[in-house]
Amino acid sequence: MREAYTFGPEIRDDAVLFRLWAPLAERVTLRIDQRGDWTMQPREGGWHILKMQQARPGDLYKFILPDGLEVPDPASRFQPADVHGPSEVVQPQFAWSRVDWKGRPWEEMVVYELHIGAFTQAGTFSSAMERLDYLQSLGVTAIQLMPLSDFPGRYGWGYDGVLPYAPDSSYGRPEDLKRLVDAAHERGICVFLDVVYNHFGPDGNYLPSYAPIFSARHESPWGKGLNFDGEGGRQVRNFVIENAIYWIGEFRMDGLRLDAVHAMKDNSDPHILIELAERVRRSFPDRHIHLILENEDNDSALLARKPDGEAWHFTAQWNDDIHHALHVAATGETFGYYGDYADWLPRARRSLAEGFAFQGEHMAYRQRSRGKPSTSLHPTAFLSFIQNHDQIGNRAKGDRMVASHPAEAMKAIAAIYLLAPQIPMLFMGEEWGCTQPFPFFCDFDEELNDKVRLGRKEELRRLPGFDAKDAVDPASDATFHSAKLQWDKLQADQAFGQHYRDLIRLRHQKIMPLLGQRPVHATVHDTDSPLLRVSWQMGQSTLRLTANLSDRPMTMSVPTGDAALFICGNIAGDELGPWSVIWDLVE
Repeated sequence: MREAYTFGPEIRDDAVLFRLWAPLAERVTLRIDQRGDWTMQPREGGWHILKMQQARPGDLYKFILPDGLEVPDPASRFQPADVHGPSEVVQPQFAWSRVDWKGRPWEEMVVYELHIGAFTQAGTFSSAMERLDYLQSLGVTAIQLMPLSDFPGRYGWGYDGVLPYAPDSSYGRPEDLKRLVDAAHERGICVFLDVVYNHFGPDGNYLPSYAPIFSARHESPWGKGLNFDGEGGRQVRNFVIENAIYWIGEFRMDGLRLDAVHAMKDNSDPHILIELAERVRRSFPDRHIHLILENEDNDSALLARKPDGEAWHFTAQWNDDIHHALHVAATGETFGYYGDYADWLPRARRSLAEGFAFQGEHMAYRQRSRGKPSTSLHPTAFLSFIQNHDQIGNRAKGDRMVASHPAEAMKAIAAIYLLAPQIPMLFMGEEWGCTQPFPFFCDFDEELNDKVRLGRKEELRRLPGFDAKDAVDPASDATFHSAKLQWDKLQADQAFGQHYRDLIRLRHQKIMPLLGQRPVHATVHDTDSPLLRVSWQMGQSTLRLTANLSDRPMTMSVPTGDAALFICGNIAGDELGPWSVIWDLVE
């Protein structure tokens, strides 16, 4: 049964109940635009409450602290004038078309990551709806939205959000987001949302003024960590967990991708991640809810499965290891963290067969050991990709691989990850060979913009493969607009697009029906060979991969008989041409 929300306004039949957890404020005043000011009633535990019969949906309001500081509701449902403006009382009721929607099993996922502001020229929820038919025809079964929580400025990646319950107003209203989700469900497409529970952005976060939101005991790359385990930590935990439940319940999201969970430090038992997963799953027992992690620590324990194959807590993790190994194979880049994948072939073999390439071994770039054993996990516990927002946007120019490397190499590694038993994720535009950059962009005040510019250059100076002078200005309008997909170029390389369509169609027809098999036994073959050869035994079927990820031909016994499922590249007799990939399926 879904939990009741304790944060944010509650609309009742005869009134609106306003609530603010502000244990550091002796007195809080509610100000409603065009109405007046009212002193809120203090309650146990640092709460301030006021039931207002005069209030109604559409009202704009703020809270006023004893020192006169005016702050928005930290659980605001909408900020029409951005993060420093008033909050709006929003009617949560919505006429859903797919009231019977329960989601889809994880094995059916072909995920498509997109940024609402850059996915279309208009950059809105409504304009994104216009591309759903295209995504459905491509074979996409889930879209993953980059963070939507209200962030300062006209544009941004979303990871600097400060009001986690309010969809950013630059994309449209909350009702528009619900229409997008509803329209996706009408087409059989799930919707996942990227959420950030490891830090708040630097501009517009007023919570420290009245609540112990941060902890000096825990540090993150962005400063003090969230206070999940100190005095007041119970309410901080509730604030985050209810937010996860809110997106899934209020907006009918099919799941969440939790950003950088390795930075969510917590000495409690249970850990905030475990409590979040348990409470989310308890709230929606009759729906397919998928919780996805980004986790630098490669903690396989978080991905443990029940005997029936269902996840105890988290459904899958973004697997950077597969990306890094295939990236090095296709580009030859070995700077920064790619240096640990310079010997890419054994890394690729292990990540495809076992999940993580690092399962406790020392990683030179991080100067420490990384990961836990993952061999026992089902392949679908891992989400694989060759592009995502980080791996493109963290480059000096935000350039994509296909812009400077042979299309044949890109097609080869796409043929690997799209048919492998792991769950695949595309990044918007990848499927047509889009060469547009996706650089980091933000829109803070000028002082913060200067700090971001300097920080980006300092970061690039630590990576020997980039020249800091090449860094684009993240606060420039031109940088943001350069990232917007140019849909008129969709047909520019029809062969490239058809390659993706063929692969995704085969995944639906041949691979997905096998993914429910448990256990899956993976085997690496010919470890002394320069070829990438892995097979997976799934029930009575054997899926086999053979790949030559080099720019020179190689000789071997080529399996191109009746079992051949997909062939990419040039095959002549027993010779595999450069960038050749063969998938065969024995049933």
